[in-house]
Amino acid sequence: MAITRKTKNALGEPIGRPTSARYGDLAVELGAGGETHQRAFDDHELTTQQGTPIADDQNSLRVGARGPALLEDFHFREKLFHFDHERIPERVVNARGFGAHGFFENYESLADITSADLFQRAGEVTPAFVRFSTAMGSRGSFDLARDVRGFAVKLYTQRGNWDLVGNNMPVFFIQDPMKFPDLVHSAKPAPDRDFPQAQSAHDNFWDFVSLMPESMHMVLWLMSDRGIPRSVRFMEGFGVHTFRLVNEAGVSTFVKFHWKPKLGLQSVLWDEALKINGADPDFHRRDLWDAIEAGDFPEWELGLQLFGADTAALLPFDALDPTKLITEELVPIRRVGRLVLDRNVKNAFAETEQVAFGTQNIVPGIEFSNDPLLQGRNFSYLDTQVKRLGGPNFAQLPINAPQCPFRHFQQDGSMAAFNPSGRVNYAPNSWLIGRGAAEASSGGFVSYGEDLSGAKVRARPESFADHYNQARQFYASQTPLERQHIAAAFVYDLSKVETRAIRSRVVSHLLNVDDRLAMNVAEGLRLDALPEAATRVVPLRRDLGESPSLSIMAGRPRTFSGRRLGVLVTDGVDSSFLRQLETELNDVGATVELVAPAIGGIKSEDGGWIEASKTLATAPSVLFDAVAIVVAPQASKEIAKSLLACAFVADAYAHCKFIAYTADARPLLERALAGSPLDGGCKQVETGMAAAQFAAQCAQLRFWAREPVLGL
Repeated sequence: MAITRKTKNALGEPIGRPTSARYGDLAVELGAGGETHQRAFDDHELTTQQGTPIADDQNSLRVGARGPALLEDFHFREKLFHFDHERIPERVVNARGFGAHGFFENYESLADITSADLFQRAGEVTPAFVRFSTAMGSRGSFDLARDVRGFAVKLYTQRGNWDLVGNNMPVFFIQDPMKFPDLVHSAKPAPDRDFPQAQSAHDNFWDFVSLMPESMHMVLWLMSDRGIPRSVRFMEGFGVHTFRLVNEAGVSTFVKFHWKPKLGLQSVLWDEALKINGADPDFHRRDLWDAIEAGDFPEWELGLQLFGADTAALLPFDALDPTKLITEELVPIRRVGRLVLDRNVKNAFAETEQVAFGTQNIVPGIEFSNDPLLQGRNFSYLDTQVKRLGGPNFAQLPINAPQCPFRHFQQDGSMAAFNPSGRVNYAPNSWLIGRGAAEASSGGFVSYGEDLSGAKVRARPESFADHYNQARQFYASQTPLERQHIAAAFVYDLSKVETRAIRSRVVSHLLNVDDRLAMNVAEGLRLDALPEAATRVVPLRRDLGESPSLSIMAGRPRTFSGRRLGVLVTDGVDSSFLRQLETELNDVGATVELVAPAIGGIKSEDGGWIEASKTLATAPSVLFDAVAIVVAPQASKEIAKSLLACAFVADAYAHCKFIAYTADARPLLERALAGSPLDGGCKQVETGMAAAQFAAQCAQLRFWAREPVLGL
C-alpha cells in the first residue's frame, strides 16, 4: 500500500494554494594570556572583559523599571555579543531545525487595528517559510527531546519581511535578557565533560532554574506533555511577547500572537519518546516531510489576543512580563487567517540552515512593546546572523531576500550579491531626485510615539515579582492524567540530578505551585522530608480559575485525520479486508502503512504480492498513532513466537493506543499482554463495518482509561 498524494482533506475540501495575482513561489534557485585569565576566575568579583567590576549582573539598563532598553548598556552588549559568537557554524540555540514553504491567507481586513499590508485585504495571500526546531540540542541531536520547540515564521509581505520568531510555549524561563546566556549555558553540555546533549535532566539546568524562581511557570510547561509533541503538525505556536498593532491613524493595540493547529494538539508519552529516538531520531522532520509529500498539508490558524492599555492595567500580572500569559478566558482569541505548508525545501542547507530570522524584522503596522526580553532579542539576533552566516549580506541570500521591491545604499562586505549601480551610494543626493531611493512619502515605518520618562536603572519592576501564581493556574488546568505526567517528568529529570540540595530546592518551589505535586515528586525522589516552601514576594492566589485551553487532553481533537495506522501483517492475509481497512482509515484522513516481517512484503491468501513499507525490526509501534494486527490462520502460532511482534503489541497497549486485531492474532496478543485484559481500546475486526467502527474510535487518539490500571 503506497502512500499517495492527496487532493482532498478529510472534510472533502480540495487541497491547494488559493489563487492570487500577488502570490509567487519563493525564488530559491540553487547553482550547479591564559594565566591572567585564570586568576580572574579565581576571584569572586564579576567584571567585564575589560576588567570593569559589575554591580548588577541580573538586569539590563532601561528607562524606568518598565521602559525600553538603552543602547549604552555596555555590559549587556558585551555579554550578549560574546554569547552570540560562541559557536560556529551552527546556531547557538535552535540548531536542530527543519523547514518548509507555504503561504498565509488573510480572512478579513484588519485595517481598523493595523496598517500592516498583509492584513488589509480579505483573501490576501503572503508567501511564507517556517522553521521548526528544538532549542538546546546540537544539529545532530534527536527530535524527541523534552525541550522547547522553536516555531519561526518568515512572511514575505509586500512591505518587507516580517519574522514572527516564537515557540510552542507562550512563556519563557527568564524575564531579563541579561540572563539568557546563563540559561543556555546551564542547559547546554557542561564545559568540562561536554555532555549531556539535548536533555534537561542534569544538575546544571536544574541548579540554574531552582535559583531563578521566575522560571517556575516555564518549567511546568516543559515538564508537561507540551515538552514532547507527537508532531510539529499537532503543535501550537506562540509569539511569546506582547507586541503592538498600529493602524493608519496611529492608534495602538497590544497583541499576543498564536498559531492554532487545524489538526489539534497531541503529544507522546515519555517512554514513547525514548523509544522513538532510538527507532527514528529524525521522527519529526520525517513526519513533516512525508505529510507534505502526500498532500496532507499542515495548517494553522493565526489567532490574535487584542487588548488596550486600560485592559493591560487591569490584568492580574504585567503584560510585559515574558514569563506570563493571558488566558483565553480573560482575552479571547480572534482567528484572522491560516498558515499552510505545502512545499518541502529543495536544499536543506540553502534554505533551512541559511534562513536568518530576527524579532527585529517587522513591517509598518506591527511594533514592539517594552517587554525587556523582546528588547534584548531585538538587540541580539543581528549579531548572531552576522557571525553565523559570515558577514553583513545574509539578507541577500534567496531564502532571506524580500519578495517585494527593495532599494538601499548599503554596499560591499563579504558575499555581496547586490551593490548600488552608477555613481550614487549615499543619501540625500542630487542625482536620483524623483526617481526613487528616497524616504517613503506615505506608508513608511514610523515608530509609535509612546511617552517615556524615568531614571536610568538596572531593576525589575515590582509587577514582575509574581513567580508562582500562573504556574499554579497552569497545573490546576491540567487533567488528572496530565498532572500525573508532570509529576513523573519531574521525578525522571530530578532523578538524574546528582546533587541532593538541588533536588530539594526544586521541591521547595513546587510547594508554591501545588502541595500534592510537591509531595508526589518528593516521594518519587525518596526525600527524607519536605523542605520549607521557597520564599515568595507575592502572596499565593486562589482566584485564578482553571483555563481549559492550557490542557492538551481537555481540548484534544476528535479526529484521526493526519495520523498514521501501522498494520502488522503476515503471509496469507485477506487482501480484500486490507483494502477495506485502508479505505476506512483514508476516509477519515489517516495514512495506513504495512509492517511486515521483511521489507519485501507478503503474499496474500490469493497468491498476490503486497508490498510493505516497514518491517518489524525498523518500525516499532511507537511510530504510529494506532495499530492493527492482521494475521492469517497459518501464521498465527509463528508470529506469536516473535519477540519483535510481542514488543510491537505490548508497547502499543502500554502507550494507550487503539488496537484492532483479527481472530487469528489472539495468540500473539495473549503472549504480548501477559494476562492484561483486552479492554475497550482493543477491537476485533473481520469486516468492513468493524473496520469503520475502529476508524471512528481512533478519533479519540488514545484509550486513556487504560493508563491508570497499567501500573507503570
